[in-house]
Amino acid sequence: MQFIRDIYAAKLAARRPVISLEFFPPKTDEGDRNLFDRQLPALLAARPDFCSVTYGAGGSTRDKTLMIVDRIQRQHNLTALAHLTCVNHTREEVRALLEKISALNCKNILALRGDPPGGGEFQPAPGGFEFSAQLVKFIREQGDFSTGVAGFPEGHIANKNGKHADWQHLKEKVEAGADFIVTQLFFDNADYFEFRDHLTQKLGINVPIVPGIVAIVSATQITKFTQMCGAKIPPALRQKLDEIGTDDEAALQFGIEYATRQCEELLRAGAPGLHFYTLNKAHSTVQVVKNLGLA
Repeated sequence: MQFIRDIYAAKLAARRPVISLEFFPPKTDEGDRNLFDRQLPALLAARPDFCSVTYGAGGSTRDKTLMIVDRIQRQHNLTALAHLTCVNHTREEVRALLEKISALNCKNILALRGDPPGGGEFQPAPGGFEFSAQLVKFIREQGDFSTGVAGFPEGHIANKNGKHADWQHLKEKVEAGADFIVTQLFFDNADYFEFRDHLTQKLGINVPIVPGIVAIVSATQITKFTQMCGAKIPPALRQKLDEIGTDDEAALQFGIEYATRQCEELLRAGAPGLHFYTLNKAHSTVQVVKNLGLA
């Protein structure tokens, strides 16, 4: 398996964007079968460079996350990125997890503060980490991993001091050893461009800053998502979604069209890759990648 830092370096040299896909661990056996037997094989048509597997609130999917990472790498010979959070983990527990991840031949970790189970305010575990920058530094000390971190073009929803303060924390993550940044989903590319330019020109960050993209499949669902993560829906997009209403087929087709246009502009402006939040569904992501001529 490759280090993701090397994937970005090779694609940059070849002037090709990195395509990555994100999954979440299903909650049921039927969800597992759907992911492994139908969606994942179909998503391989997008020719991803790596896949990312999320970590449930409070580490609730820890074992399943690693199981999915292992299956993706063994069955499809595809590099995987395992998410790892600070929530409910002591340093010794994180050390043991890193040993387990390494034993699975997984070389890549997305280091996150994470969300507490059931919501509420984040509290570090006794003997654990308060900030993701501390987790990044710890990972670097434990072995040779390629470590990514999350970035928020509109600022983190929990940071009450504004987006510029949040972006300063991101600089601390990179200084701690992060190799690349994957952004939260967004729908206005101007937010990404402002974010990228501030990081590179004012904060001196020079690692890949990868836009996170989701293709809308339901007007109702995307409204809930954005409320949870703090991303905004631009007025023109909001108007279109209101017009679509509960017509999920129309939302699906519009979502593909909107994401395609969004990705085209991002790539023209030099984005190093595209990170797709697939929602464990293949159709929209594969169609967008095909529309871009990258499949």
